[in-house]
Amino acid sequence: MTYIPISPHERDEMLATVGVKSLDDLFDAVPAKHRFPKLDLPPAWTEMEALEELSNIASANEHVRGDLISFLGAGMYHHYIPSVIDHMLRRGEFYTAYTPYQPEISQGTLQAIFEYQSLMAALTGMDVSNASHYDGATATAEAVNLANAQFRGKRKKVVISPTVHPQYRAVIRTYTQGMDLQLVGDEANAELDTDPSDLLAHVGEDTCLVIVQYPDFFGRVYDYKKFIDDVHAKGALVCVVANPTALAMFKTPGEMGADIVVGDGQPLGIPMWFGGPSVGFFTTRKQYVHKMAGRLIGETVDNKGQRAYVLTLTAREQHIKRERATSNICTNQGLLALASAIYLSVLGKNGLKQVANLCYQKAHYAARELSKIKGYKVSSETFFHEFVLECPQPASDVNAHLLEHGILGGYDLGQDYPSHKNHLLVAVTEMNSKEEIDTLVEVLSEVKHG
Repeated sequence: MTYIPISPHERDEMLATVGVKSLDDLFDAVPAKHRFPKLDLPPAWTEMEALEELSNIASANEHVRGDLISFLGAGMYHHYIPSVIDHMLRRGEFYTAYTPYQPEISQGTLQAIFEYQSLMAALTGMDVSNASHYDGATATAEAVNLANAQFRGKRKKVVISPTVHPQYRAVIRTYTQGMDLQLVGDEANAELDTDPSDLLAHVGEDTCLVIVQYPDFFGRVYDYKKFIDDVHAKGALVCVVANPTALAMFKTPGEMGADIVVGDGQPLGIPMWFGGPSVGFFTTRKQYVHKMAGRLIGETVDNKGQRAYVLTLTAREQHIKRERATSNICTNQGLLALASAIYLSVLGKNGLKQVANLCYQKAHYAARELSKIKGYKVSSETFFHEFVLECPQPASDVNAHLLEHGILGGYDLGQDYPSHKNHLLVAVTEMNSKEEIDTLVEVLSEVKHG
């Protein structure tokens, strides 16, 4: 959106309307001694000097393109991003587009979001998708809001698998403060190596939602079909937190009977940046659409019978229903949702399957080779492109050794799971060559002697 400065005449009219004579009068409520505090700032720089200083600071950063070999994942992954994505995002029509409240002048933005919704619904096997959330954690927390609204607050228990991303679980707890909900299943002493069906012991007539991850935070893949059927038999809904790349290879949550499928769209054409921003996807079944948070774009026809796109189902949002709204979320990550849509469109169904297959095959090759090193053990056989590696030393020490050799190691699971202080969560994507994997194996072979 472009902001055009007002003229002096318009300024004076506005001041007269609010009953003051000058701009300074607007700040009378602020004590004079606080209006213009003396700031201990260095002398001003020229643009050239500022650019040089910022460049020097930025050059201290190491990144996965040229500086480091990365095996770090845990929700943020290093995938190849086709150049067309950045080219399209930087087009002025998309890059500067604002909230599309006026459909007659926002058809391009609305169509882009509609295409994103259609692609995400197809990828997850669900009926409908919203226009996106801030990230995967936000989307997961919004699933709790939907379930709570669906049962009108009468079912007050949410069962969460301990192998759902720790940060997602933390965001859920932040969201649900003051909501009179009981969150169970992911207590600090919860068993991590059991079958998901063990969560059923927590599910009863007071449960509104059960949340599991697919693949789970440890990279393991389960078929949740029977589990979801058993949860439904007790009247509760099921939310599956999914890795979108894995959905190109495995059965979709929709096929398993999930009611809500959420996750982070970062693997779909979005850089890792420094941990964000990203885009959260939220898909569900048609019967829950009126309880779904966020924005939804629909397709219709105009008065000439031509295809048109509109912003629909916004009555539940806080700017209209306010305290009666399902959620306070009424925005979306439009630009990054577009990036995901372009990524899926460019790769197509077969291309996405090829990416998933490369991730799967390379990760299993890495696991086989790493498990041959004395003192190291791969904890799971059924995984997608992430697996837990048990190390002979604390994971932090192992990662420090890897970094000395230009390798960004796996995620130190001891940060979130005290019983796993010697365990790394290793991620392998299509970007990791066989030579890089062999280098990882070679360097880790030295650690046991360190």
